[in-house]
Amino acid sequence: MSGTLQRMGWAIAVALSSLIAGGTRSCVSSAHAAPAPLVRAVGCVALTVSDADRSLNLYSSVLGFTKVAEVEQSGESVDQLAGVFGARTRTLRVQLGRECLDVTEYLAPRGRAVPEDSRSNDRWFQHVAIVVSDMDRAYAVLRRARVEHASTGPQRLPDWNPNAGGIRAFYFRDPDRHVLEVLQFPPGKGDARWQDTSRLFLGIDHTAIVVGDTEASLRFYRDALGLRAAGASENWGTEQEHLNNVFGARLRITTLRASSGPGIELLEYLTPRDGRPFPADARANDLVHWHTTLFTAELARATETLLKERAAFVSPGAVTLADRRLGYSQALLARDPDGHAVQLVSE
Repeated sequence: MSGTLQRMGWAIAVALSSLIAGGTRSCVSSAHAAPAPLVRAVGCVALTVSDADRSLNLYSSVLGFTKVAEVEQSGESVDQLAGVFGARTRTLRVQLGRECLDVTEYLAPRGRAVPEDSRSNDRWFQHVAIVVSDMDRAYAVLRRARVEHASTGPQRLPDWNPNAGGIRAFYFRDPDRHVLEVLQFPPGKGDARWQDTSRLFLGIDHTAIVVGDTEASLRFYRDALGLRAAGASENWGTEQEHLNNVFGARLRITTLRASSGPGIELLEYLTPRDGRPFPADARANDLVHWHTTLFTAELARATETLLKERAAFVSPGAVTLADRRLGYSQALLARDPDGHAVQLVSE
């Protein structure tokens, strides 16, 4: 009998120990649970243009985009968000596949043109990469449209580069000299939907920005905003030089993604290091202005996070918008460590 009681006592003790340990692990797990990423999706990429109708002709007639919205805005909330007093804007939203661009013309006040001597390693450089199913056909379409080359011609990245080998790419300029890229993925690279051959122009894979220090940009986009690192490579050689039209180009490339939307690609020029910084006096009505729209469910927490990161705010903080036709009711505009603009929005 005493042996039975002893065995029962041991069983009870073991059970209690398991319960206590499980409870402790649960408490520790709850206490250290990571907060949800601030950014849940990447939305439209926006760029400022001098003539929205002229830009629409390129995107719709040449590149296969469809206009899905047209919004004219003015008033105090627009002034505050853009950091431009007396702003009146006309935005055309164009869509290709799942992705979209917001093409915005400032009817007032007009901003400055893109510097004529802009190079691909200047830190105001930003582009969107439009995926095509056939590079030769896409290049022929662009030649017929008489676009300005930014690359010397389409380039095929070399096979020695495991992450980029076989990708074909070409840079060109829109009427305002913004750089755009067309990109073709070989089988086995990129999203499976980029292998669709039923259409020539398929969608936007990413927007790329030139950065001065990848680690500083990762602290901003990955650690603070919650985007995940999705790929990396180091690219150099004659193909990369002719793609970027920068002699001696050697790039560290890091791709970040949210749960949906195009990626954000960080381009750090390891050589040459003579790219110029983002103009300190740039404003949203200047044609160098792009911004990437980032959706968050916690705009107040996003504001606090950016303040802790000492990000430069363009807007005074979160702005409640009088016009919600672009799909969000509150927004703030801020700059990353290199001066690229991000617009955090909440539905």
